[in-house]
Amino acid sequence: MLAENAVTTSDKTFLALRGDIVDGAISAGSKLNESELSAKYQVSRAIIRESINRLEAANLVERKANIGAKVVTLTHQGLIQLYQVRESLEGMAARLAATNMSDNEITRLNQLLNTHAEDVMGPQSYYQEAGDVDFHYRIVLGSHNQHLISMLMHNIYHLVRMYRVQLGMAGPRVTTAFYEHQHIVQAISNRDPELAEMLMRRHITYSMKNIENKLRNLQ
Repeated sequence: MLAENAVTTSDKTFLALRGDIVDGAISAGSKLNESELSAKYQVSRAIIRESINRLEAANLVERKANIGAKVVTLTHQGLIQLYQVRESLEGMAARLAATNMSDNEITRLNQLLNTHAEDVMGPQSYYQEAGDVDFHYRIVLGSHNQHLISMLMHNIYHLVRMYRVQLGMAGPRVTTAFYEHQHIVQAISNRDPELAEMLMRRHITYSMKNIENKLRNLQ
């Protein structure tokens, strides 16, 4: 998965807190107490407050009257709305990637997929948490559209990861998703934007239904 550089203490705290929320170490729906988080991460409350504000901008935290800041709750409605936007934007990204990716970028995308083929046959946790995300990142970057890249990477993807890591792929869906990736890459390699967009939209719809089923089982 593409990494972010943490330079300042504020950045490091933000990334650590975001990682704990996405991974479920800090439970969905839980209240964020500045004093407790300050002690946990060994930083000032001002840094915690700044991190919470950044997490709110990334849609991982929400503020409730008389409650304060809390981690977003994973809900059926929230999933549907998130994936409707993701389907549209990533479909566009795949369409643009089929036109705008350089031959070298497409070669590297195929190489990435070959690496994932080995992961699918082996430990699947790597593929779920990193391989799949990296695949989507590559295509979004390959769109060469900076507005689209910013919307997906800064405003949507970490909430998507929160749903996926806590409720996401396992078992047969891992292999099926990989085959869907293969078809998407083939369409991009063939410079077929319409097919690439259609396959990406379908892939994301299938992923949403997989998570949706797990949400229902928890209710």
